[in-house]
Amino acid sequence: MRCLLLYVCLLLSWPVLAQEPADTDVEEQKRLVYFTDKADSPYSLSEPLGFLSSKSLERRQRQSIPLTSRDLPVNPVYVAGLKDAGVQVWYTSRWFNAAVVQCTEAQVPEIEALLYVKSTRTLNRIASPATPQLRLQEHKLEVLPLAATVAPALESKDYGAAYHQASMLGADALHAAGYTGAGMTIAVFDAGFPGVPAIEAFSHLFQNEQLQGTFDFVRKQEDVFGASAHGTAVLSTMAAYAPGEMIGTAYAANYLLLRTENAASEHNIEEINWLLAAEYADSAGADVINSSLGYTTFDAPSRSYTYRDLDGNTTLVAKAADYAAAAGMLVVVSAGNDGDKPWRYIASPADADSVLTVGAVDSLGAKAAFSSFGPSADGQVKPDVVALGQKAYVLNAAGNVVASNGTSFAGPIMAGFATSLWQANLNKTAQEMIQLLRRIGSNAASPNNGLGYGIPEYSRTITALPNMPVQEAVYITNPVRHEPVILSLGQDWLQQPVEVLVLDATGKRVFSQRIKGAQLEQPLGLQAQSLQQGLYICRIRSGSRVTTVRFVKL
Repeated sequence: MRCLLLYVCLLLSWPVLAQEPADTDVEEQKRLVYFTDKADSPYSLSEPLGFLSSKSLERRQRQSIPLTSRDLPVNPVYVAGLKDAGVQVWYTSRWFNAAVVQCTEAQVPEIEALLYVKSTRTLNRIASPATPQLRLQEHKLEVLPLAATVAPALESKDYGAAYHQASMLGADALHAAGYTGAGMTIAVFDAGFPGVPAIEAFSHLFQNEQLQGTFDFVRKQEDVFGASAHGTAVLSTMAAYAPGEMIGTAYAANYLLLRTENAASEHNIEEINWLLAAEYADSAGADVINSSLGYTTFDAPSRSYTYRDLDGNTTLVAKAADYAAAAGMLVVVSAGNDGDKPWRYIASPADADSVLTVGAVDSLGAKAAFSSFGPSADGQVKPDVVALGQKAYVLNAAGNVVASNGTSFAGPIMAGFATSLWQANLNKTAQEMIQLLRRIGSNAASPNNGLGYGIPEYSRTITALPNMPVQEAVYITNPVRHEPVILSLGQDWLQQPVEVLVLDATGKRVFSQRIKGAQLEQPLGLQAQSLQQGLYICRIRSGSRVTTVRFVKL
């Protein structure tokens, strides 16, 4: 934790923070001050451990990413000059070479007259509080009623109600192969994480020291275990470990919990909070960022974005996301929940060209009506991929398993899966992982702006990678009507008896068969007419080989 405090200190000015009142109106008086250069800085690229962790450097080295001047902290002399001018400095950004300050309009000309100041821009100003009705309409975090507590499916002993959202991607098979996110670090950006220390499903994060850092960029404190429970729900889809109730898609990963979002207001300062959290994550050595946040509409008088601005290069947060990706982190962002609203399109940073944008589908793999559409304004196919987001299962702040809707949950389900998959492919770069996830998507042959490249599935890594032999492939009849169900097996699956287990979408066992001397085209004893319409998961095991395929009964 000592190293993490060093990285935070490079962002903050602690003496100033101690003088700040808690009045939220004061917090709205923010500006971003851009500096001209980083000349004569005491920091050096030849001594990077002064501002980056060894894990951050290892991530760069693994992907052959060189350090640049953008990685250097801002010149502390420039920061001291702002303070000498009577300006409160809250944070500094090395990627933007800038400082977040609090000042009056009268102080702006004096700041801009400093020789080392390039320009300034308003982040937000004192404004009349929005009405509760306006907040509900404009707020980017979906406001959804918590469903009643549900009992986990009895035959889904480990994943509980969350089985389908994991198995839809093949995360369960990935876990069975030994890839659970161990050794990887995920930074979660959200609006708060209440209840996390007290929820049993998160106890392993504390017991195993998997929780490696926290910071609240809204209130400038380490404690993130308050405010909105949205972050708790998001975290649970990745990190939960409660066998019989819920298992997340990367339960063995390390986590950084970072609050960037103030759910009570919407201003450009939150984009800068996102930037600062990304720099923190980079310095601390995160491999993956998950952000279930998106920005289009701001409270007056801050200027809202138009669709034209979502070209991947204009918004503050899209620039920040691309810088994070350039540092070798896999940035996973939710597409947004405006697909059935007048806006319709994705929000930023989902438009950034180097991020993995995730939309939502229902349990049958059909696009959820609320899931935002692409393309980005510059014509990129968005979303990139999709995961379960309609009736996804999460933990609420009380630790109960509940059903909820939103790309906010599709995103982290995918982020956890991508983290575990990256653990299995550490020779790949973050950008190569995005390409892999697209290639193993169910819609890879014809991507569109509703589903993108579709639902990635672990078993498709066999056929998606050019260097993988076809003798390892597995296919099943899909869709199924009334004809026999045929399992197509590569040669490697025929060396030992094959065990077949078919589950419905709730995880309930509907069929099992053990086959000695399986054929390349193996008919199953499954009676198609006995199946209800819906999605089914078929798990195949042969010796140490395990994979999952799925089919739809029409």
